Amino acid sequence: MSSSLPGSDPVANSPTFVSVQSAGDVRKIKFCQWCGGPTKHEIPDGEEKLRAICTHCGKIAYQNPKMVVGCLIEHEGKVLLCKRNIQPSHGLWTLPAGYLEVGESAAQGAMRETWEEAGATVETYVIFLAKLKNLHFAPGPESLECRLFALDEIPFDSLAFSSIYVTLNLYLEDLKKGKLKFHYGTINKRPGSSPSDIRAFSLDYHLQP
Repeated sequence: MSSSLPGSDPVANSPTFVSVQSAGDVRKIKFCQWCGGPTKHEIPDGEEKLRAICTHCGKIAYQNPKMVVGCLIEHEGKVLLCKRNIQPSHGLWTLPAGYLEVGESAAQGAMRETWEEAGATVETYVIFLAKLKNLHFAPGPESLECRLFALDEIPFDSLAFSSIYVTLNLYLEDLKKGKLKFHYGTINKRPGSSPSDIRAFSLDYHLQP
């Protein structure tokens, strides 16, 4: 994952992906897909890219592949978590992650989300696994707090999503076995459960070479 650049203005020193100004061909979106109202094209508060925003209902048309990418950042036996400042699961802990944008690779999206939520720049070693380059990090607009947790202090009872719960548990299991693996699987949430009910799931098709 990443660590923010030492020293001065984090915006001036931020990675190049922060400077991208539009997501997809957003100016072609003239009307709202929900209510049919006309749209305006602005950068929403707390975001970096131009979006189509309905002038009637206020909904934002996001053009992205709906794939969530992020990083599990490790540093000297600790992992970096962010306390969410947005819904769902406001106030709960998560890995820095978010939706992949149009035109990004999974690794680029993971690094961008890490910068936006934790103010940290990272080197991705294996997709979603990264090491801090230095100890400079800070919460972004979508995070209340960012903190390094010792492995025996990870707040499992206050995690935001089942995917984070699964990721951290598999990581700890791999560490105990002395070998980090690539994991693939499907997390199926129990019908009717809330996003913050982190134990309401089954892990299916779990493959680990």
